[in-house]
Amino acid sequence: MDATLELVTKLPAAPEPLSAPVFDSHCHLDIMVGNRQASSGDPVAQAAQASEASVRSILEDSRAVGVTRLVTIGYDLRSSRWNADVAAEQEGVYAGVAIHPNEAHEATAEVLAEIESLARRPEVRAVGETGLDYFRDWASKEDQHASFRAHIEIAKRTGKALVIHDRDAHDDVLRVLTEEGAPDKVVFHSFSGDAEMAKKCVEAGYFMSFSGPVTYKNAAYLREAAQTAPQELMLVETDAPYLPPVPHRGKPNAPYLIPLTLRCLAEVKGVHPDQLCGAISANGVMVFGEW
Repeated sequence: MDATLELVTKLPAAPEPLSAPVFDSHCHLDIMVGNRQASSGDPVAQAAQASEASVRSILEDSRAVGVTRLVTIGYDLRSSRWNADVAAEQEGVYAGVAIHPNEAHEATAEVLAEIESLARRPEVRAVGETGLDYFRDWASKEDQHASFRAHIEIAKRTGKALVIHDRDAHDDVLRVLTEEGAPDKVVFHSFSGDAEMAKKCVEAGYFMSFSGPVTYKNAAYLREAAQTAPQELMLVETDAPYLPPVPHRGKPNAPYLIPLTLRCLAEVKGVHPDQLCGAISANGVMVFGEW
């Protein structure tokens, strides 16, 4: 076994359970259970798969700490189909379907038509993750913009929430949403902006979903953004198996680690964790519908 993989294979211990239920608004069950083969350059996903977790074990571990529901997100056609099927089979699981901006070159008319067909299924409650990623150059900006605009229209036609991947592209993401006309429900997944970006989202009524990096020592700007965000526009997520909260950086993430991020957010907001759990759970119903 590769030394890096061996270092991170052991999954983190479960945190203290929450005393009020909450949900994970964004994870990737298919990657966690090995439906997508992780590349050699993806040690965290490799480690998650080496743990041989199953969908059932992930749900059981999550529920044991108060994370009672989750949304599993697609990033290409294959993963979107898989996540939709799992959501149809598992109680407390919803799905999002889309072509990730890094795969935007695959967003042909035929593929987008199937994404829209999947989005119309009752267990699919989101179109995403879609958006713009200027950190990686796996797809051209032209392809990314075309795909993003197409997904916005799919979300509007299907009435489903739009889940946005925004990496180093804040201004353009906001501009495209304005130009196209945003759907009624917009979520910035793993919110990565500062307080000024948060203010713009608040003005537009966009939800901000905070993930593990908000707990990182060098991410004061994210905590400032969380202070700016009103509770009625906040969600919490893992992006599992990626972006684990402290003290587990570099290890595989999973929905059962939500309590660590939730408690950090509650401290930032100056509220009891139960209160924030209640607000986030109510927001989840607004965004994704009744469970």
